[in-house]
Amino acid sequence: MGTRSRGGRSSRLLLLLCLHSSLLCSVSAAGGGGSGAPYVGVTIGTAVTNLLSPSDLAEFLRAERITHVRLYDADPRLLTALASSGATAIVGVPNDELLALGSSPATASAWVTRRVLPFAAPTSKNPGLISAIAVGDEVPTALPSALPVLLPAIQSLAAALAAANLSSIPVSTPLPFSIVLDPFPPSQAHFNQSLAKSFLVPLLAHLANTSAPLMLNLYPYYALMQSAGVVPVDNAMFKPLPPSLEMVDPNTLLHYTNVFDAMLDAVYVAVRNLNATAGGAVPVLVTETGWPSYGDRKQEPYASRDNANTYNSNLIKHVATDKPGTPMRPGAQAQASVYIYELFNEDLRPGPVSEANFGLFHGNGTPVYLLHANGTDGFLGNDTTDRTFCIAADDADEKAVQAAMDWACGPGRSDCTAIQPGEGCFQPNDVRSHASFAFNTYYQSQGKAGGSCYFQGAGMVTTTDPSHDSCIFLGSKLDSNVTKSDGANSTTPQTSDAKGSAIWRLRTGRENGFCLILRLLLSGMVAVIITNSNFWT
Repeated sequence: MGTRSRGGRSSRLLLLLCLHSSLLCSVSAAGGGGSGAPYVGVTIGTAVTNLLSPSDLAEFLRAERITHVRLYDADPRLLTALASSGATAIVGVPNDELLALGSSPATASAWVTRRVLPFAAPTSKNPGLISAIAVGDEVPTALPSALPVLLPAIQSLAAALAAANLSSIPVSTPLPFSIVLDPFPPSQAHFNQSLAKSFLVPLLAHLANTSAPLMLNLYPYYALMQSAGVVPVDNAMFKPLPPSLEMVDPNTLLHYTNVFDAMLDAVYVAVRNLNATAGGAVPVLVTETGWPSYGDRKQEPYASRDNANTYNSNLIKHVATDKPGTPMRPGAQAQASVYIYELFNEDLRPGPVSEANFGLFHGNGTPVYLLHANGTDGFLGNDTTDRTFCIAADDADEKAVQAAMDWACGPGRSDCTAIQPGEGCFQPNDVRSHASFAFNTYYQSQGKAGGSCYFQGAGMVTTTDPSHDSCIFLGSKLDSNVTKSDGANSTTPQTSDAKGSAIWRLRTGRENGFCLILRLLLSGMVAVIITNSNFWT
C-alpha cells in the first residue's frame, strides 16, 4: 500500500496516549498463541460439493505455501492429513457442543484427550500442529442461549490442556464485531453493556491470565454494505485516499487510511474501557475477514471478483509485508495476524448469494481469482504479475459482443471448441461468458499484442483470471493449483472423504454487525460531520 499518512502522529503523542490510559499496555496484537511475527492464514469450511480429500487438501496447502489455517471443528481425518502439510491449525468446537463441554469438566477433558492429544502431545508425530482452540463461533449473536456455558467451556478446556502439559495451546472464542458499539470514530467505542459485566469482563480476565488472544471476526465489507454510502469503498479495500478524504478521529486527531485499522482500534478502545485485564496483555487475533467475489447484483453490488481480489491482496500486503500496525498502535510488533475467510467457496451454505462466494478457490482447487501477493514468500503462490486476460467489457452492447465473438471464432481463428454444448466452458451459457473465452484465446494467440483485445470496444484487459470450475482460460496459472487426474487442463472434481463433516455456521454477527453504524451516523456522528472531521463524511 506504500507510505501511509499517519496524521502527524509522533512518538510523543503515542507516549501521551499510553500514559492517559492502559490501552496500549493492556491490548496487544497476536498471531495464534499471541507471539511471533504477524501472518495471514485462511479458514477452511467444508460445506463444499466435491471438496478435495484430506490428503489432496494437505498437498494443496503445501503447494500454496499456506502455513496457518483455521478449522471449524477438530475432524481427526483432516488433522491427520494436515500433520504432513507443514501448517498449524486453530481447531474449533462447534456451537452445538458447547452445552456438554461447559456443563462437565470431565467431558471437556475427554474432548482434549480425543481431539487434541493425538495431534499436539509431545509424543505425537507433529506436536506443533494445533496452534489454538476456538470454542464456538460468534456465540453472542449466533447462539445466545449458549452464552452462559461458553466461558465455563473455555475454562474447562484450558484446565484440561494444562493438566496434559499443553497450556501453551491457548483457548478462546471468536466474537462478532457487532458486540462493539459506536465503533466509529474508534475513540468512542465500547462493548455491549449487557454482555460486559456478565461475560466480557470475566472472559478478558481469563484470557489475560492464560495468555490467550481475544478472537474477533472483522469485515470491512459489511461496514461498507450497511453504511448507506458513508463509508468510502476505497477505504474499505485498503486503497489510498487523498489526505482531505481520509477518516479523522475528532477526539484523537488520528488519521485512518482504511476501515480495517479503524475497526481494530475500536476494539482496543472498548477493551481499555472495561479495565478488565489487570495490566495483563490480551492479544488480538482476527479469526475471520474477507470479501465475497459474487452476490446478488441489486442487494450486494460490491460483491465482485475484482473487489474481492483487491481487498484480500491488499490485506495480505498490509499484514504480512507492510506491517504498519494501527494509528493507535503503530509498528510491526503491534500488527494483528488475520485469517482470510475463506479458502474454498462453500456452495452448500444457505443465506444470501454472497455467503457461498467468499472463497479464494473453488472446491476442486481452481482459483476464483488470482491474488496479487508479491513479497510474501510464495504465500498463496498465484501472483498475477505480468499475467493478463481479455474478456468481454462490462459496458459493451451485447450485440457488439456477439459480433466480436463471431469474428474471433471465425476469421480470427480462435479455437472455440470449449464453448460448444457439452464442453468444459459451455456453462454459463451466455454471450458474455462465451465471448470472454473466445476473446482471450485470440488475445493470447497474438502474444497479448497491443490492440488484440480491442474488438471494436467489446473487449477489456483484466488481471483477474476468468477461469472457473473445469473451464481453464489460456494464460492461466492453474497448472500448479489443480489436482489433475489425466493430463493437461483436467480439473475433474474429486470425491472427498471429508464429506459429511460440513460445519454449518450462522453468520448473524457478520451480517448484522454494523446495524449500529447507521444509528451512530444518524445521531452522534452528526456533530462530527458538522465539524468537518472527515471521518467518513
